[in-house]
Parts: sequence; C-alpha cells; structure tokens
Amino acid sequence: MADNTGARRGATGPTRAASTGKTKPKPTWKTRLLGTLKWATIGGLVIALLATAGIAVAYARTDFPDPNSAFQTNKSNVYYRDGSTVIGSFADQNRTSIPYEQMPASIRDAVVAAENRSFWTDKGISPTGILRAVYGIIRGRSTSSGGGSTITQEYIKILYLTSDQTASRKFTELLLAVKMGRSMPKEDILHGYLNTIYFGRGAYGIQAASKAYFNVDAKDLTLQQSIVLASVLNNPSMFDPSDSEKNLSRLKDRYAYVLDGMVQMGTVTPEQATAAATLPVFPEVPKSSRYGGPKGFLLKMVEAELTANGFDAAQISGGGLQITTTFDEKAQAAAVASAQKYTDAAATGAKVKQDPAQLHASIASVQVGTGEVLALYGGPDFVANTRNWATTDRMAASTFKAYAVVAGLRNGFSLKSVLNGNTFTPKGDTSTIRNEFNTQYGPVTLTKATADSINTAFVDMVQQIPNGPKEVMKAANDAGVATGPGWDNNNRIPLGTAEVSPLDQATGYATFANGGQAVTSHVVKEVKDAQGRVVYSATVKPTQTIEPDVAKDVTFALQNVVNEGTGAKVSSLGRDIAGKTGTANDGTGHVVTSWFIGYTKQVSTAVLYVAGDGGNASLDAYARKGDATFFGGTYPALTWLDYMKVATDGQPKLTFDPPAYVNAASASPLPSPSDTPTPTPTPSQEPSTSPSPTKSTSSAPTPTHTASGPPSVSVSGAPSASTS
Repeated sequence: MADNTGARRGATGPTRAASTGKTKPKPTWKTRLLGTLKWATIGGLVIALLATAGIAVAYARTDFPDPNSAFQTNKSNVYYRDGSTVIGSFADQNRTSIPYEQMPASIRDAVVAAENRSFWTDKGISPTGILRAVYGIIRGRSTSSGGGSTITQEYIKILYLTSDQTASRKFTELLLAVKMGRSMPKEDILHGYLNTIYFGRGAYGIQAASKAYFNVDAKDLTLQQSIVLASVLNNPSMFDPSDSEKNLSRLKDRYAYVLDGMVQMGTVTPEQATAAATLPVFPEVPKSSRYGGPKGFLLKMVEAELTANGFDAAQISGGGLQITTTFDEKAQAAAVASAQKYTDAAATGAKVKQDPAQLHASIASVQVGTGEVLALYGGPDFVANTRNWATTDRMAASTFKAYAVVAGLRNGFSLKSVLNGNTFTPKGDTSTIRNEFNTQYGPVTLTKATADSINTAFVDMVQQIPNGPKEVMKAANDAGVATGPGWDNNNRIPLGTAEVSPLDQATGYATFANGGQAVTSHVVKEVKDAQGRVVYSATVKPTQTIEPDVAKDVTFALQNVVNEGTGAKVSSLGRDIAGKTGTANDGTGHVVTSWFIGYTKQVSTAVLYVAGDGGNASLDAYARKGDATFFGGTYPALTWLDYMKVATDGQPKLTFDPPAYVNAASASPLPSPSDTPTPTPTPSQEPSTSPSPTKSTSSAPTPTHTASGPPSVSVSGAPSASTS
C-alpha cells in the first residue's frame, strides 16, 4: 500500500503527484498575486457587466416625463404670520419664449463659455462632473456640491425633474441627459435652455432677462450685455450688480472668466475681447409694481433672509414656495397708518409747508422673547425709493444712553449713584459738555439723569469707567445692536454719535424687556415647498447676554423716562412702558435725527424721523408748532403711541419686575441743598447731541465723581457753540 502520510500531513501538491514521484513546486508570492488579480478582474468584469446591464435596463425604461409646467407657472407666495393672508409674491415666471434665430450668437456663445465649454461636443454629460457628484454622494454631501453639470443636465433638471438633492434624482438626470444628447440637436437643447433658465430679477429666459437688465430685446443685445447675462445666470443672488457692491465686484471677476473662455473657444477675437473688457452701462429699468408701496420693503427683507438661509434665487422666485412671515397684518397696517399720518401732519402743519416726501418716518417693531418682527415701515413706496429707513443706520442720539446705563451698572455704579448734572469740561478734553438749553441740574442720580436725558451726567459716568467708551459699545453689542458708523472710542459715546438702525434699536431694547436675554430678529417664520412639505423653520435661541438684575434696573430707569421724563406723552397707553427719546444735531444746531424707542413686556418698537434724500437734512422746519425743534417726545412719540395702541390691543397688561438696585449699597445719597447750585428748571424736551465730539487726549482722566463718594461739581464759564 502506498504511503500517503505526506499528503495527509499537508504536503503540497495532490496525491497523484506523489504516486508519480513528481512534486508540484510551491507557489511564490508572485503566483498568488497573479491569481488574486485574475479573480478580482473576473469579479470586476462580472460586476461591470451586471452594472452595465442594469444601467441599460434603466436607460431603456426611463422615458422623458411630462415637462414641469408647474415650475414654469408657480409663484412663491408670501403670507402674514397667520399663514393665510397674502402680503405679496415672488414673481410669476416672467418669460417670453423666442425662436433660436432671435437669440444672437453673442448670448449663445457667452452662455456656453460660462456654463459648459464642451457643450457642442459632449454627449450631454460630463464624466468628471459625474465623478465629483458620485464622490459627493459617498461623502454624504448634496449632489449639487459636486458641480460639473452640463447645460443638457441643467435643462433636464429644470424642465423635467426637481431640485431635490438626492442620488436617485441625479441618476435619472444623467440617463435623461444621455438620451437627450442622442435624440435632440444641440441647437434645440440650447434654445430650450435659454428660454427656461432663471436670470434673476424675476426674469426667466433670455428675452425677459434682456428687458430686466438692459431694457432691450434679446435680439439687440451687445457682446458686453450678453456676457453680463451669461455671468449672472450662474447665481443671480451673487452676481446681480443692483443688489450690492460685493455683487458688482464678483460680477467683474465672473465677466472676465466668461470673456476669456470665449477667446479660448474662438468665438470672439482678442481684439473684440479688448474692446469688450469692461462692463456695459446698466440703465434704469422700470421696476415691477409687485414691490410697490410699503410692502415692497417687507418682500425684499424676506427675500434677503431666505437667501441668507440657503435658498437660491430660482427657488425663491419660481419654486412655488409658501412663505409664512412674522409680520402681523393689523400691526403692519397700523405702522403704515401712523407713520404716514404724522409725516403728512409735520409737513403740512409747519410754519412754511414742506414736501412730505422729504420727511421720512420709520418704524421697527419686535416681539419680545422671539425676535419676530411684527411690523416694519421703511418708507411709503419701495419702487419710488428703495432705501429702507427702518434698516438704515443713523445717529442714535440719547437713545444710546440705555447702553451706557448697562455699562455703568456693570462697573460699580447704581441707579442711586450721584453724577454731575452741570456744565463741565472733562479732564483732558478741549471742549465743554453741556445740557440742552445749558440747563444746570446740579448733582443727580443715574435714574434722574436717564429720565431727563442729562448729557453731562452720562459723560461724567463714562469717563470714570475703565475703558468706558468700549464698555458702552460692548453693552450695545450684547443687547443685539451691530457696530456701525460713528462708534468712536470717546467719552461722549452715550450722547449718541454712534449710528444704528431702528430695527437694531428695537432688537436691543427688546433684550432689556426679555430680562437680558438677546434674540436675533427675523422676518421668516416657516417655508413650505410646492408639495406642502416644511423645508425651513426659524430657530429661536435666547442668549443671556446682559445680567438679569442689570436688565431690571435699565428697565426701571427707562420707565422713569415715560413716567416723569421726556417720554411722558406715551404714558396714555395705560401699560407699563420703558423707553427713551433722542435727538441728534449736525454740529450747527440743526436736528437731523429724532427718536422714540419704547417697550412693554411683550413688544419693543423703535421710531425714527429723518429728512432729505440722504436722511441727513435738518428736521427743524418740520417741528411741531410751539416746539423749539423736532423733539423725540413729539412726533416720534406720537407715532409710537398710535402704532402701539393697535400692536398691543388684546394683550394682557403685564408689569415690569421691580428694580434690583445693583450696587446700590455702595451709593451715597445726594448732597444737601446747601452743597449744590440751584438747578435750572428741567425742560420738557430731551437734549440733542452733536455728531462731532472732541476726543479725550488723556488715557485715564481723573474722575469727577465716584459711585460712593460725594460729587465735586465743576462748572465752566461761557457756553461754547457746540452743545450735547
């Protein structure tokens, strides 16, 4: 019997080899590698064949669906906060289809150079673009992040599919693109694309775009105009030059890229490119009446907020969105009515009648705790003047003193701290600080200084705070006010040379009403797509940015403005109100901004009046009869009161928390009457501020008063021409 022990013990080779006396050589690593590669290749070919077969089956079974007629006709509706009352809409698709022959070669060539330079030779898809899309899907990104779609793919997505960012939609798009590339002439594809694609400004298709941007027919487009339109269609919200200076800069770069592509493709000569190297002139184009009246400002704010939250221009203007805003219909109507009532009254009731169109009232009203903008009046007609006065920064005047109160309470002062209410010159300064009408108040508490808006007391306090001006600015930022022009590092910052917008001020004061919790203001509440699915909901995230006790004390100080100070006219609302007046002058004694900002526990509202085309002209001519100037306690306060009667109607009458009296234990009482000058009677109006204070030349001025010690009153001689 043959000995098979070797085989049983695992000797290499089969037993037959042992019986013949020949042993098969042991395979080397190269042999194993080749074997592995062979089977991997076979496996890969099998998988490829199966995949190819699967794609072939999918290709055969994929037919062109019905065109997206809904996409071509659906508009995006914008609703008030009730979700059913329409404010307006973002364009019905403004489209006039034209024959291919009426599309000049310049626009056809420019679009190909901008979007798909291989268009005339590719099969409808881009292999590199597909690889990027696949890589994006593997990485869990949206299919749009890969980029690389051809004109054919984009046309198919718009005409037949949706903008859903899914792998299945992308796969269908690729199959249809190949099918279209094989069955349809390139000219027909480009023709359909140019009649369908969105160019911004509510314009779909090249004819509407030519009218919207240059007020000409597409057949009359110049080379430069064609390059602009080809550049813009990539992303109108980023490249439309009418939207912002940043867009203009981006457009110039995109324009150069497209022009360079046309040179490379041979569709323009280098000489033609040199002649067309700069942007064309953009004429004035009549605006759609869709934005007419005060509602135009609301619609533009909604559009901007949607863009900031990731919606593209095509979705907003033609995606059939259902957009619910934060605006309250009754409150908005009241804002319009009260603003227009008092601009007309001020213009026609002046000693010499003025043009109402040159007096601008603005209102911004925010719901406390949610940041929802309840109403906003930016002007009478967006079409006539696109400047939104409710979001335009102008000098805050004495309304900025509220943030100085925060800074003082954070740095050892209390509502009972004693400050200098008389004219004085801060150490290191070259100009004197004065009160309105040169009033001498003597030593005053911070509460009194706030109620009567005493300039000298606030400058006195800020100069004693380490880095006082920066502390005031920080307090404003913490409340939710964005840094703007005029935020200078000098001890006159509380007098309001800093520029802010009414919307920011309503937001900042709402933080006080909300116990020091800041909430970002917003105008979009919810968005549903054309199928009714919620695709966006606003997120409210209150953040404790100001200490709760500090917020209570600020509110108490501002209550005194209404109860016994410059804002007394609004007290007839019959609710707990905290607020502040403010007027700023241009350095020559003319008032150029006039404010009233006030809040209840539920609603914070800011009102601002300015004059002139740029909002920097004198308001004096519009002053109410009997008033020395355009005080914040008159027309601004009256506008606020009329609006708030409607805005708070039906709301419970909530009371503010009592003051916490932060740092009050260290505050000393007012000195006896024998120690102080006799103050001039308090005027009923608030002081104004000059926009050009002299900065302190001393890095550490000697305090005039301390929070705990008695004041040392410093009174200067003759008044200077500049008062605050």
